[in-house]
Amino acid sequence: MQSLEAELEDARQLAVDDLADAIESIGFECTRCGACCKDDEEDDHTATVFPDEVRDLTESDSYDGDYDWRDVARPMPYGLSAGDDGLEGETFEWALQTDGCGDCTFYEEDDSGTGACAAHDDRPLICRTYPFSVALAGTSQPMGEAVDEAGMVRAHECEGLGRDISRADAEELARALKERAVRELEEAIAVRDEYEPADRGPGEIVVHDSEGAKRIDGTPLEE
Repeated sequence: MQSLEAELEDARQLAVDDLADAIESIGFECTRCGACCKDDEEDDHTATVFPDEVRDLTESDSYDGDYDWRDVARPMPYGLSAGDDGLEGETFEWALQTDGCGDCTFYEEDDSGTGACAAHDDRPLICRTYPFSVALAGTSQPMGEAVDEAGMVRAHECEGLGRDISRADAEELARALKERAVRELEEAIAVRDEYEPADRGPGEIVVHDSEGAKRIDGTPLEE
């Protein structure tokens, strides 16, 4: 298995034209079904979000409201254990916050059931690139099994797959997909290099991201 640094170099060398070719050959058009924004009946929605993306969403003009860190993001539950007062432990990613139904907190539906994102213009890279990922170790794989692939591009379960996509849209998606792959590997390397076991109390959750160890409200643990 290659090192994360080698995978990062591979990500930086990805050709946008090649990614766009792969996306075009698979085909995609969002149907606004909302499946990628909702829980899958077994688990809550878990979409990885970078620390700077959380801050961007708290300051977004895309929706009405006054959001703080906890309104936007929650600790990724993987690796946490059940304590007397809920989940506790250490984790290494942030996930978009969910509502009481387990759906993304920014997901909305109109009266006809058509889905929309309240923060569409500021949505994270994982949302901008769904249902695609790149076949590089150290990058996040979206919810849903990979059902198709072309070159380095994997396509995950989505009813919009197989539909015609314009070259311009394929290239826009390809640029975002490359950016996401690079960012995910940079984040993974920074977390690995900065990690130190946290001195936490019972019932406490610590999230290690590229900026260091944080409490669930996004503040540094050492403050």
